[in-house]
Amino acid sequence: MAGEDLIAQFQALGMSEQKAKETLKNANVTKNLQLALAAAGSAPLSDGVGMLIYHMATKLKPQTAEQLPLLVRYIVDRKLDNTQRVDAALEYVLKCGQTLKANIDAQELEKECGVGVVVTPEQIERTVQAKIKASYKDALLEQRYHFNSFKILQDVRGELKWADAKSVKAAIDVEIFDLLGPKTEADLKPPTKQNEKPKAAKPKPEAAAAAEATSDGATTIAELMKTKVNFHAPGENFRADGYVVTEQTERLLKEHLARTGGKVHTRFPPEPNGILHIGHAKAININFGYAAAHDGVCYLRYDDTNPEKEEEKFFLAIKEMVEWLGYKPFKVTYSSDNFQQLYEWAVVLINKGLAYVCHQKAEELKGFNPKPSPWRERPIEESLRLFEDMKRGKIDEGAATLRMKVTLEEGKMDPVAYRIKFISHHRTGSDWCIYPTYDYTHCLCDSIEDITHSLCTKEFQSRRSSYYWLCNALDIYCPVQWEYGRLNMNYALVSKRKIAKLITEQIVHDWDDPRLFTLTALRRRGFPAEAINNFCAQMGVTGAQIAVDPAMLEAAVRDVLNITAPRRLVVLEPLKVTIKNLPHAKPVQLEVPDFPQNPQQGSHKITLDKVIYIEQGDFKLEPEKGYRRLSPNQSVGLRHAGLVISVVEIVKDPATGKVVELICTSQSAEQAEKPKAFVQWVSQPIQLEVRLYEQLFKHKNPEDPNEVPGGFLSDISEQSISVAVAFADKALSQSKVYDKFQFERIGFFSVDPDTTADHIVFNRTVGLKEDAGKK
Repeated sequence: MAGEDLIAQFQALGMSEQKAKETLKNANVTKNLQLALAAAGSAPLSDGVGMLIYHMATKLKPQTAEQLPLLVRYIVDRKLDNTQRVDAALEYVLKCGQTLKANIDAQELEKECGVGVVVTPEQIERTVQAKIKASYKDALLEQRYHFNSFKILQDVRGELKWADAKSVKAAIDVEIFDLLGPKTEADLKPPTKQNEKPKAAKPKPEAAAAAEATSDGATTIAELMKTKVNFHAPGENFRADGYVVTEQTERLLKEHLARTGGKVHTRFPPEPNGILHIGHAKAININFGYAAAHDGVCYLRYDDTNPEKEEEKFFLAIKEMVEWLGYKPFKVTYSSDNFQQLYEWAVVLINKGLAYVCHQKAEELKGFNPKPSPWRERPIEESLRLFEDMKRGKIDEGAATLRMKVTLEEGKMDPVAYRIKFISHHRTGSDWCIYPTYDYTHCLCDSIEDITHSLCTKEFQSRRSSYYWLCNALDIYCPVQWEYGRLNMNYALVSKRKIAKLITEQIVHDWDDPRLFTLTALRRRGFPAEAINNFCAQMGVTGAQIAVDPAMLEAAVRDVLNITAPRRLVVLEPLKVTIKNLPHAKPVQLEVPDFPQNPQQGSHKITLDKVIYIEQGDFKLEPEKGYRRLSPNQSVGLRHAGLVISVVEIVKDPATGKVVELICTSQSAEQAEKPKAFVQWVSQPIQLEVRLYEQLFKHKNPEDPNEVPGGFLSDISEQSISVAVAFADKALSQSKVYDKFQFERIGFFSVDPDTTADHIVFNRTVGLKEDAGKK
């Protein structure tokens, strides 16, 4: 049907032209409306019926689509005469779909939908009066017309389920007027906002678009999972779009609920073949966070089905990173725990004629249009014998696979379930020489662990049909797969294979090199786990694949460190200053707050002596206009010292002419003219090694051949790391690995694991907010 004809028909239902055009963009709703119009016939529709049909079409799920003609008939006959009854009907047919009822019981349907139930105006009036008197009178008298009357409406509708909403609202308005009388001038003024939250800081220009596109308005994972995510309740798997219902579904769901007690069960299933990265942090937060928000449990399950790429260090690092982010697994499990059960189920599939042994080579199976297997219809007995030969090592590696008879959404036929690998497994040793694939293993392990919500990234959407098919083919409990968009970071690599290449080419030192976006690297650089979790919450759980600039993650880090990292005085490029007239006969100890804005949070002592060191950049021999710091004709204040210093003599290196020392005089800050700036300084300092990091790659998409024709290895920035020998106050001498500080006027820094008793190493985590804005 032409678009213009459909728009006209949609308008006949009661839509505006604009709404009809917008509806046409939604293929699923358009399809449902076309079927509904055909079911309604050519007779004109009475007032309101068309929009009820539209309401039904927008909410109809694929698994109940066969009931569309029945629902249309009930709407046209005015038995379903409001949205409440339509919603109740949709709910009822969905429940019936779970049990595969061939025919809907009309009497039961009408009872569930309140067909024929009439709520009189007198009933509404009496109920409204009773509710206001019992629960809302005092609040109304206090807040008057600023009170949110929707609360009363909800309460009344809870008792009078089938009451007309407009009639209830009208009755509430009358009762409130009778109680309060006409509105006064104060009633017409906007209410005073109490406990108003401070406005969030504006995102950086480069990050603003991504933030707007991805954020669900949540700042923590708990808030995101409790208020922004709407998944099905445990045991109500049949409600999820696309879920396949069989004759066994109702029984299996009841048994599943009996085993779990109705608790949410999720899992985080990484492959132990590399270190987790920032994208995995999102997956960890979604899986563990959803379970935690609903008093459920989350497994850490290692998908260890490919022994040639798995190493013990990856198993340990994965668990360590999960716990670092603040999550404790309910259980640590392994796909290999289930190798025997998986094998037995493969035999069941062969016996059912749903799997077969194939001899096509790996290269023949690549791509989306490989040749159909000539062995697809081989006899069951032959496949059983060959599969046993595979298991016993009688067939060469690559000479045979076990394939499932199912077509994926993308059109790819018969994914591989088992392949031969003559390699020892880290847990099962040499017990097996056939190993299951992800497509075969994942859903079955989910079923074994009674997972309620199998949460995965969008690229696995094409496997959803095989996920449901396989569980149902084996008549076992089938979880629901939900997909969300994966998180990518600009100016970064997250591919394990490519990070390994950076390591072997000695471009980075290891998986925890602070220039990478692996979780071990971010921890080493000083990113707090809380900041990473908050960043993931800000990304939301949308279906869109997103790529964000590091500035967004750094902003989240800065927000946490601003209130948790104590301040310290450090100079990265020291310049010696001798104060001729220091007002103290000997070195003095000064008490300095850890957080100048909140002195009650603690303090530390620093030393003030005749010789101090300031930043070289805080002195200029020939300052430009607007320069605010130290120069031959301009004084500067010393942070926390109560002194203002002025230059009286400049000492230069005779060979190079470089300024190596300043001789200064000092005045009390109370007596001196107020300086234009205060600078950090140190006295009797200790030395630090400070590593300063910038982006590893020059281009936003280092893997894109259009941006970087020479490949990502040719895109390395020469300025990605620099090292300074800094001077710091002795207060930093007791710092421990991963301790975090703000070096005043410089940035946030964290103690590196390379630190020893006599050699302290700091990594720059992020710069200060004003520096980020300039950048």
